Amino acid sequence: MVDPMTTQVDALIHGFRVDAHGRVIELDWEAMQHLQIDKPGQWCWVHLNRRSADAEHWLRTVAEVDSQVLAALLQDDTRPRIVRHEHGYLLNLRGVNLNPGADPEDMISLRLWATGRFVISTRATRILAAEDVRDMLRGGTAVHSSGALIAAISRQLVTRMSSVIAELDDRVDELEEQLLQTSSASSRSSISSFRRMVLTLRRYMAPQREALAGFLRESEDFLVGDDRHSLRDTQDALVRLLEDLDMIRERALLLQEQLVEDRAEAMNDRLFVLSVISAVFLPLGFFTGLFGVNVGGMPGINSPFAFTLLCLGMLGFAVLVIWLFRRLKWI
Repeated sequence: MVDPMTTQVDALIHGFRVDAHGRVIELDWEAMQHLQIDKPGQWCWVHLNRRSADAEHWLRTVAEVDSQVLAALLQDDTRPRIVRHEHGYLLNLRGVNLNPGADPEDMISLRLWATGRFVISTRATRILAAEDVRDMLRGGTAVHSSGALIAAISRQLVTRMSSVIAELDDRVDELEEQLLQTSSASSRSSISSFRRMVLTLRRYMAPQREALAGFLRESEDFLVGDDRHSLRDTQDALVRLLEDLDMIRERALLLQEQLVEDRAEAMNDRLFVLSVISAVFLPLGFFTGLFGVNVGGMPGINSPFAFTLLCLGMLGFAVLVIWLFRRLKWI
């Protein structure tokens, strides 16, 4: 339900009434208080801010929606879905968040209640796809029915998504080029955050595909002719975007795996160098320990050249070990 502290928020974002001849009349809040759609061929689109208590009051008293529809239009957390309810359809859709300073993966929910004469949509955050359709109506573009409006909104939601997917595709190219140049910790962090973004987008886009498919199946009496074809094309476009998103996700996963392999290879190279050093100096350590034994009978105790000969002998032994390793192709 709506927080009483949000009563100052404007309830009406925009509203339109379309008559049987396709003429569009934009509605203000005062006209909304006496709104009646009683002439054949007329229909109305009301777009509300669900955070406003006035919007809830209007839905209860003027639109007279039942409790199930009211809860669906005002609830906080939703996932894309389609529910047929009595003489209308409850449709939850998601759009990418293209508002300034926002992250696109923080997708915005658009809730719709659609009947033959009414389309009521609610949102909490500005959604540009709805404004695109608003501008179409203001510009005189013909939207002849509430079903056509649903098709137009769905199309604009997917169109807005396509630009984001294209940017993600460019971004994964940049990450791949960056990885070829360096495998720093910043690269690892960039790839991880990028994968989280892609997974978040897919989390909501995949159910939206099912919601549109369900709407097409259940709305034979609501979507007709070109409206049905338009929504089917929108669904196909969404499927292609999901396939592109899956490809981007796979590429990001391969980049992350490549990064892990590069780190493992670098670690193995370092361990190999340490192993070679250990293999060379281990026997030398044995000789120095042996000749450092402080007991009688050690050779060269009384010779002034013994230390020099010992050093030359150990140097020759080290060269022999390195030659043997190269001969065996171990280094």
